[in-house]
Amino acid sequence: MWGSLNRILRLGIKELYSLKADPVMMVLIVYTFTIAVYTVSTGAKFEVENASVAVVDEDRSMLSTRLRDALLKPFFKEPVLIDASEVDAAMDAGRYVFVLEIPPKFEEDAIAGRKPSLQLDIDATAMSQAGNGASYIESIIMQEVQTALPADVQSQPINLVVSAQFNPNLQSTWFTSVMQVINNITMLSVILTGAALIREREHGTIERLLVMPVTPHEIVLSKIWANGLVIVVAAVLSLLIVVKWLLAVPIAGSIGLFVLSAVLYQFSVTALGILIATTSSSMAQFGLIVMPVLIIMNLLSGSTTPMDSMPPWLQYAMQISPSSHFVSLAQAILYRGADITAVWPEMIALVTIGIVFFIAALIRFRGALADAQ
Repeated sequence: MWGSLNRILRLGIKELYSLKADPVMMVLIVYTFTIAVYTVSTGAKFEVENASVAVVDEDRSMLSTRLRDALLKPFFKEPVLIDASEVDAAMDAGRYVFVLEIPPKFEEDAIAGRKPSLQLDIDATAMSQAGNGASYIESIIMQEVQTALPADVQSQPINLVVSAQFNPNLQSTWFTSVMQVINNITMLSVILTGAALIREREHGTIERLLVMPVTPHEIVLSKIWANGLVIVVAAVLSLLIVVKWLLAVPIAGSIGLFVLSAVLYQFSVTALGILIATTSSSMAQFGLIVMPVLIIMNLLSGSTTPMDSMPPWLQYAMQISPSSHFVSLAQAILYRGADITAVWPEMIALVTIGIVFFIAALIRFRGALADAQ
């Protein structure tokens, strides 16, 4: 047994030297866990920011002016006053995402308790801003009207106080940055291990391995631990330096527990990479197979949209994917500060899926070695 572990260790070290000698892969790893995480986190935002807005003020009262002045930066750009006849042309040209139309005698009707209506025109091609921005404007209008009107005409029966847990300011950067690290772990784990096996075949070193006193499972395990080690170290550094320090995103849970979860995830997802590589005859074919697999794993893992919003049959189908379990683990640990008592079922699921992928990859790899002989 100790001899087998020693061979696995030495083969893994050989794998690390091969990775070090590949500058393209090294640049890809550094870029993926630094620049890619930062740019996606700061560039792809779900909250409203600098949305263009125009106001058709046909009332010209104190209340209408107050509503216009309440549309403040950084959520909205400086409101532009336009005439009602300009609305259609402005919306067709895409100059404004929102146009708030205030009718004549709005303040007078509001004070008299006649409940006047406001019209909000929205350019819904800006889908994220359209949905969130409409809620922002509605909340602003209700707050300003309630503050400005006399107490005897206010008809709010309750005062709703909302408390947002784990992300009180609802900043998308807090969510996007961590999920970008998770998605990058998935992508590079599959690519690195699969590319390592394809590289052995294309460089002819697979024939050298056949004459050495090593078994197929030792070769597979060496590639799993070597490439997995690189990804886990890079992911932890990205989490601490880029996410926590540079982007100032708080980490609620244990980094050690996250590392343990990432190691279990590496076992399953790197085995998947080897399994895909054994079905490919070249690097180009491997890339074509990997692309749809990674897209499905990332988009349907719960990192982009919640699992609960998917059809029930798809939720059940994605349970065979290790990415959905790892995303659930990472969110529980890093966002909600969960301990091992809360996440152990997901860990068991990762180990089980990893064993299945490893056995399938080992069977395919043995077949590939037999064909090479």
